[in-house]
Amino acid sequence: MNRLTLSNNNQLLIGMVLVLLIIATRGHHFATLQNLPGATWACFFLAGVYLRPVWVLPGLFALAGLLDYAAITWGGVNAFCVTPAYLLLLPAYGALWTAGRWYVGRHRFAWRTLLPLIGAALVGATVCELFSSGGFYFFSGRFAEPTLTEFGVRLLRYFPAYLQSLAFYLGVAAVVHLLFGLVRGAPSSHHLDAG
Repeated sequence: MNRLTLSNNNQLLIGMVLVLLIIATRGHHFATLQNLPGATWACFFLAGVYLRPVWVLPGLFALAGLLDYAAITWGGVNAFCVTPAYLLLLPAYGALWTAGRWYVGRHRFAWRTLLPLIGAALVGATVCELFSSGGFYFFSGRFAEPTLTEFGVRLLRYFPAYLQSLAFYLGVAAVVHLLFGLVRGAPSSHHLDAG
């Protein structure tokens, strides 16, 4: 199976889960589960994988922006991160969604699909980090004299935590995907073993 073929109902269900994850974890603005890591990056990637309508991407952009706006306006969250560089979240999150779209074309219900999954997630996350953190560091006006060296230090300090959150959610999604595939009788066991 080259492409994931999901019914509209399954896509709707997955979309609702992704929206709820973003709402519950977006910068911990409204999270009641205090230790749950941010899911925004993973949700954009997974939307690229599972949700076919292209309008989902601007819809998720709008959701993230509205949540940030509500958190600042009514939630008392500091607006420190809202600068002209905030607009760079569009290509940042778009990179994750695009990486998910790229991966779905290579998806198989086989172990060998893990390599392109990991590669797509790493490339998407790296581009996302460069646009989001790099954009904020260099274009927000919050740093007096930004340098590539200092950005590199900041990248080494903060990027691993973002990767860890992304890996957590993608791991959970992979397990759920595997379980649903096995329940539905997707491939025979030799496809899973040999790839």
